[in-house]
Amino acid sequence: MGKASMTNTKLSIFSDKAFLSKLLHITLPLAFQNLMLASVAAADAMMLGFFNQNSMSAVSLATQIQFIQNMIVFAIVSVESILGAQYWGKKDKKSVSKVFALSLKLSVATSFLFFIGCEFFPRQLMLIFTNEEELISLGIEYLKIAGWSYLLTGISQCYLTLMKVTDHPGRTATISSTGVIINILLNAVFIFGLFGFPAMDVKGAALATLIARIIELLWCVVISYKKDYIHLNFKHLFSINKLLFSDFMKCLYPLVGASLFWGVGFTSYTAFMGHLGIDAAAANSVAAVVRDLLCCLCNGICNAAGIMVGNELGAGDLEKGKLYGDRIFKLSMICGLIITALTFASTPLLTLFVKLTDTAKDYFVQMMIIMSIYMFGRTVNTIIINGIFAAGGDTMFDMYSLAVCMWGLAVPLAALGAFVFHWPIYLVYACTCIDEVGKIPWVIHHYKKYKWVKDLTRE
Repeated sequence: MGKASMTNTKLSIFSDKAFLSKLLHITLPLAFQNLMLASVAAADAMMLGFFNQNSMSAVSLATQIQFIQNMIVFAIVSVESILGAQYWGKKDKKSVSKVFALSLKLSVATSFLFFIGCEFFPRQLMLIFTNEEELISLGIEYLKIAGWSYLLTGISQCYLTLMKVTDHPGRTATISSTGVIINILLNAVFIFGLFGFPAMDVKGAALATLIARIIELLWCVVISYKKDYIHLNFKHLFSINKLLFSDFMKCLYPLVGASLFWGVGFTSYTAFMGHLGIDAAAANSVAAVVRDLLCCLCNGICNAAGIMVGNELGAGDLEKGKLYGDRIFKLSMICGLIITALTFASTPLLTLFVKLTDTAKDYFVQMMIIMSIYMFGRTVNTIIINGIFAAGGDTMFDMYSLAVCMWGLAVPLAALGAFVFHWPIYLVYACTCIDEVGKIPWVIHHYKKYKWVKDLTRE
């Protein structure tokens, strides 16, 4: 262990100014970026809710298609972040560029498949989530336009991830957040028909998303050619480094498995609630928006953990990487308690602003009380599994834990409660939240084994 690392071990979390400065430098812009991204869903829900509850519910269900796409793209860019952070810590820019090109190829291929589904099979996709004909028709209108934006999302996410791991988290947040602001403003214009435009309802929400994604991608490409940024090297795009490809896929397979387990599981939860009636679907739609907003801080810390720990592991300072992991582990617990308190405390206020039927509002309050407990587990698990474990390439644990806790417990219980035993709405919802709380002891036990303390780079 180097002298600098020896000094750092004597410092507590809050007395090591260098550690805190780097953590905040990465966490704050990325947390803000996540907040802005979640705000799009919140804005869609609020604006469409002014039209009617069904428009809001239909778009919430339709966007589950992109949710699944995002799970696969998330797995791809997560490997880009894991390997990119380690090679960046090693100061190997050429390998970072190769990792970027590889992630771009895989992400574009994935996004194209979802585009085909939305354009040619929208009814079949909507039938997965609801049997209400009005919701299906509205969802089809949304998907036929929004599907084009799914092509662009996979590309822009690779660029934004590249900027994040190459010491430009602020620029990442600026581009992404500006895209969100444009999206929200255009939502208002197209949904309500401002400035002479016709009122387009769900089509307006989809068109706003498409235009915002076009601007975001163009900005990413242009900025990548500035000094100190990495742009696409077409030579790397049309060639494959076998060793790097092998390392990439070794990390990717379990992440894709975990992402699909989690994404399809969450989509199943939405489908269960959608089949329990329009009021249940509406309450769940609003609860999901609130959940995503509250997760922004833990997502920011999760990203910071992956980059900070990954940089040190890739640089060969395993002890310092372990030290940073231990500190962020403790911070995850503190963050979990804060978000749990916020969830519970915000419930009375939120009921004043959401436009729901009386029945749907009752369901929403019940869901928020359950969610306040769920959020502690969600926060701790996100930071440790997707941040610390992933930084060292320990990606298999996430898939195992989801297979057992989500698919072996939560999904079967929720399905039985919804379709066989016909449990009350709140009890079915509680079943969808049980997995995150139940796996905390398992996560802590695995963390203490320190299998994630690995240098993944090659000479």
